[in-house]
Amino acid sequence: MPTTTKAKTESATKGGKGEFSKETYLFWYENMQLMRKFEERAGQLYGMQKIKGFCHLYIGQEACAAGAASALQKGDKWITAYRDHAHPLILGTDPKAVMAELFAKETGISKGKGGSMHIFDKEKGFFGGHGIVGGQIPLGAGIAFAEKYNKTGNLCICYMGDGAVRQGAFHEALNLAMLWKLPVIFVIENNGYAMGTAVRRSSNVTELYTLGEAFDMPSEPVDAMSVEAVHIAVAKAAERARNGEGPSLLEFRTYRYKGHSMSDPAKYRTKEEVEEYKQRDPIEVVKKVLLDKKYATEQEIETIDQRVHQAVEESVQFAEESKYPDPSEALKDIYAQQDYPYITD
Repeated sequence: MPTTTKAKTESATKGGKGEFSKETYLFWYENMQLMRKFEERAGQLYGMQKIKGFCHLYIGQEACAAGAASALQKGDKWITAYRDHAHPLILGTDPKAVMAELFAKETGISKGKGGSMHIFDKEKGFFGGHGIVGGQIPLGAGIAFAEKYNKTGNLCICYMGDGAVRQGAFHEALNLAMLWKLPVIFVIENNGYAMGTAVRRSSNVTELYTLGEAFDMPSEPVDAMSVEAVHIAVAKAAERARNGEGPSLLEFRTYRYKGHSMSDPAKYRTKEEVEEYKQRDPIEVVKKVLLDKKYATEQEIETIDQRVHQAVEESVQFAEESKYPDPSEALKDIYAQQDYPYITD
């Protein structure tokens, strides 16, 4: 497991100018590399039929999770949709437990019962991983309600795709969050396509952040190919939430290099479009900063890359060697355990 995932980075920019420390750039680089290499390996394993069912990769969107992780604090809660492998990794979940879950093994973070779309890590404050489009949005508002009710000082960051904003639950959740001034940051990861449908073909509103303005919610677009821009936007929204000023809506303008899922050949996009975005690859941008500012040498970066590679390969080996759940596990973890006299075995 990369060592930098254990360290917490600065939670605010220096003087608000977007200047970040060497430690923060190293945190970003190693963790974004972990996300990228983990997902690339998952894609290979899916092709080998080691991973079955659905599998939605995060390749290209790493800055969306990394920038938020450096801006938030321990105790904050995270929730997202089914493109959910990267978020627990940035929060420090053991890659072995995530990979084992993709393999449906008993050592997986959800005991092998959730698979790719239903990853959870209560200890890290990660509440999933939800397969129903938009289903996590009202849950995110509810988690924030609990944080406010219990006066924890923590917040919830709730991720969703650009297609999820078509759901009625999105508008209902934003309305209540603003009405009750809940400490929640709603994040639209706008990668341009809801499955294979471009935003402009499914919505009259293509500037998705403006949807929050209907509820007088502070809303803004963010260049999410820049991990620095993500951090700054999330830090600003987090300060609002902790000060009792309520929610924010951030439209992370990002891009995924792969299709919607492993079954999607992404023929609706041109090679030129994909290559254009790769010229601004967030990992390569951070690597350039490390070298230009002499925060790291080529050899030191190679050492990080080797450490990430080892962590990913160890996760694969762990998943391969783990056992499948016993069939008796199928009836467990379905309902909360309660003592109801009228329910018998």
